Amino acid sequence: MEYYRLKAQAFPTPYLGALAGQVLASPYLAVNNLNRDFVGTRGFSIVFRRSGLEGVGRRFPYLKPYLTQALDPACNAFYLNALLLTAGSRVDPHIDRSLRSYCKTIYPPFQVSVLYVRVPEAMAGGELILSLRKRRVGVIRPAVNLLLTFQGDLTHAVNAMTSPGKRLSLVCEQYALEEEELHQIPELTLESRNLKD
Repeated sequence: MEYYRLKAQAFPTPYLGALAGQVLASPYLAVNNLNRDFVGTRGFSIVFRRSGLEGVGRRFPYLKPYLTQALDPACNAFYLNALLLTAGSRVDPHIDRSLRSYCKTIYPPFQVSVLYVRVPEAMAGGELILSLRKRRVGVIRPAVNLLLTFQGDLTHAVNAMTSPGKRLSLVCEQYALEEEELHQIPELTLESRNLKD
């Protein structure tokens, strides 16, 4: 992979509609639990090891087709975030290390997969900017049913959305951890500001 790859029409169209409905109706969808780089966004996150993948499928069956296609067999730990942007939302430049709250010495993920589930028809802003050491290597304009995979060490940001509507994506950080690191990652846990269980 040279920085990133794209796959258009990655899933059957009915699946995208059902997926959007399930995520947007989730009781866990709330003001994002991610760091301050995620300005005005909403979402929830699922942390799991490969050994917890079956449990993810049982608890969130609507994610199974996405995970089946997106997960790299070489990876053994994952941070999946449902990310919702609306007018005024943006994501400031960062490199993913969301498992750092479980393992302080974590390196960036092997790769990151993004599925664009819903995108406003006349979206203004909302582009994903990919950079390597301050050199821009990609500008991705979201499109419904576009599956993007990019190198985990890339700095990335999302331009502010200036139009109405909902930009919904599933973002999965994929890590290939050593055994010592992997033992610090939960088999399956949920992160949400609406968590009640």
